[in-house]
Amino acid sequence: MTLPNKTGHFGEFGGRFVPETLIAALDELEKNFKKLKSDKKFKEELHFYLTEYAGRPTNLYFAKRLSRHFKKLKVYLKREDMLHTGAHKINNTVGQILVAKHMGKTRIIAETGAGQHGVATATVAALFGLKCRVYMGTEDIERQALNVYRMKLLGAEVFPVHAGSRTLKDAMNEAIRDWVTNVRDTFYVIGSVAGPHPYPFMVREFQSVIGREARRQILAKEKKLPDYLVACVGGGSNAMGLFHAFFNDKKVKMIGVEAAGLGINTKHHSATLTQGSIGVLHGSKSGLLQDNDGQVEIAHSIAAGLDYPGVGPEHAYYKSIGRAQYVSINDKEALKALRLLSELEGIIPALESSHAISYLEKLARKVKSRSLVIVCLSGRGDKDMAQLKI
Repeated sequence: MTLPNKTGHFGEFGGRFVPETLIAALDELEKNFKKLKSDKKFKEELHFYLTEYAGRPTNLYFAKRLSRHFKKLKVYLKREDMLHTGAHKINNTVGQILVAKHMGKTRIIAETGAGQHGVATATVAALFGLKCRVYMGTEDIERQALNVYRMKLLGAEVFPVHAGSRTLKDAMNEAIRDWVTNVRDTFYVIGSVAGPHPYPFMVREFQSVIGREARRQILAKEKKLPDYLVACVGGGSNAMGLFHAFFNDKKVKMIGVEAAGLGINTKHHSATLTQGSIGVLHGSKSGLLQDNDGQVEIAHSIAAGLDYPGVGPEHAYYKSIGRAQYVSINDKEALKALRLLSELEGIIPALESSHAISYLEKLARKVKSRSLVIVCLSGRGDKDMAQLKI
């Protein structure tokens, strides 16, 4: 188990690099979260909404035909795609908005790329009768139109961001600007294990239910722990949610799969940990895609949820100590894997999750004997249908 130190660092990564106006707000958030996470009534409330509303626990499904296809792998899918709203994001939004409710905040803001975090935030804000604004780049608004419709139907305002690459990074920039201006009544629900402390720690805590369940389930089904954990990584919340419960199980290998986009040797990818360097983005020190002058580079992925030039600091820490390995899969490989899982198992994965599925082909060529693998199927692919050329 890893915990951030008093300044919010995992090793050298993390911390707070924010305007002075946000320090008090972050202190207030940290104080309330630490109090609530050990509060019996809050934990009961969180459990109620995760089980009765969101649909936990999710299945750990043995993918028989996919396993037969890869021959050397016995593959289980952690079915986060079966949750209400269609992805793992609701684990975090239920938790954070319950914290906001206890803090007396009346307005919720969020950023979104693929729209799944935006939908999950709008959903829980509607559940508790809170005003909600979601910042979304216009590039993502175009390619994720279905999720835009869903957010609006749920009563949220979708605020288009025209700046920069018009994707997730720029949406997060605008959300932070909003929060600085309206910090008294507004709660910012960050969607990944990124941002200033305590967000990486808080989001990981809410997403760690994925790994705790998966650990119990695999022991019940196989009477042993898996050889490998595989999950896609953009900001990295689904991966950290799966990895965290296995941190002390040294024989369990962890593999985070980033987006190679059009190729890691081009300027059109989102492979932060495999190709980036250490820098600061959105209030946190971590891996970053940047040029020689320290300017943030534009990321690219066919999966809007992976289209981010940074990564959560705990992932950078895992890489630095050798606890996890980070690899990359390109757009074409992800599309091929989406079709493969659809045809073999009748499960249409999100483009983000398809990156993790795709890596199984490379993993199967590396293992010497049949290996037990858990893949986090972070979301379903309904949102991506307009992008597919079938």
